[in-house]
Amino acid sequence: MSTKEFEPKILAFCCHYCAYSSADLAGALRIQYPPNVRIIRTPCTGRLETEYYLKAFEEGADGVLVAGCLEGGCHFIEGNLWAKRRVEYVRDLLPEIGLEKERLRMVNVSAAMGGPLAEIICDMVETVRKLGPNPLNSGTNSKNSETLS
Repeated sequence: MSTKEFEPKILAFCCHYCAYSSADLAGALRIQYPPNVRIIRTPCTGRLETEYYLKAFEEGADGVLVAGCLEGGCHFIEGNLWAKRRVEYVRDLLPEIGLEKERLRMVNVSAAMGGPLAEIICDMVETVRKLGPNPLNSGTNSKNSETLS
């Protein structure tokens, strides 16, 4: 499959108070972003353990985006700082399992950043499109890949 035909599947973990509200605002303002992203609302990105990111790749995601509140603006005080440390830890592990670090990204947005979040999503889709399909999903997990569709 050439990269032109490849449409990456991105899983986005968005905190309830800021990032999910930002995605909702983008929709309300009719700001479009690629449909490649599946958004999962979480109470706080700080509640996500490292296993969530790794499981997403195992289940066929080509990329994972973690979107939390702005630093210093987390509704759970330091939740996004915990998430940032966990994301960096997993990014350091990814090459050991055959994945590029760029497949996992953490961003911080406020609830009023619908446009910037749409741009971040577009950039993430393009980055992962250039990287190609998740090598962990080479035919062996085709059933799992359908789950993200």
